[in-house]
Amino acid sequence: MDIVVKGRKTEVPERFRKHVAEKLKLEKVQKLDGKVIRLDVEVSKEPNPRQADRSDRVEITVISRGPVIRAEAAATDPYAALDLATSKLEARLRKQHDKRHSRRGNGRVPASDVGAVIGAAELNDSGELVAEQGTGEVPVTHMGPLEIRGEGPLVVREKTHSAAPMALDQALYEMELVGHDFYLFVDSETKMPSVVYRRHAYDYGVIRLNSDPFYSGEPGGAGGELGG
Repeated sequence: MDIVVKGRKTEVPERFRKHVAEKLKLEKVQKLDGKVIRLDVEVSKEPNPRQADRSDRVEITVISRGPVIRAEAAATDPYAALDLATSKLEARLRKQHDKRHSRRGNGRVPASDVGAVIGAAELNDSGELVAEQGTGEVPVTHMGPLEIRGEGPLVVREKTHSAAPMALDQALYEMELVGHDFYLFVDSETKMPSVVYRRHAYDYGVIRLNSDPFYSGEPGGAGGELGG
């Protein structure tokens, strides 16, 4: 199993790379998940002085033959951020390990307990803009198929993932593993693109998108707040 450390718009010193190798105990990770292939550690820097208390961000992604598990944290320096992210990662690995053994002993876990998952897509990641100067006075930024004019607050990061359809309880469990508040997947029962999201306490909601080729109204999607 390898540990790959990289920086996003920042240099990663050799001292920090060595600290990552010492902090992420490979033996512990493999004990909790024997299918792990690689650990990706990404370090980024927030240039906004107003975010000084969260200027350094560390994101750890577990690449394995099972579900993708991710943990991220931000702090005043990369070492503190790494400590926080490592604690989150170990907690999620331990949760996955306990659920896996629970499923072996008791059969299928109900949706209320959040079942296991193999492979999925994911959403909800911080992005970055690649600015280009237009020919006129208004600056133009291109991000994927979008053209953004002016200095609006829009920040877009485009990702495409391949994923097999999955059951609702699998999507709920994958959402918990990556630590997000919502999760995009294709429902194996309805065949619809769907989103599960966290509402209040331990309640969850589901939004499904039904494509209607005969709909002649204005184009649109499922807007509004997820918490509704």
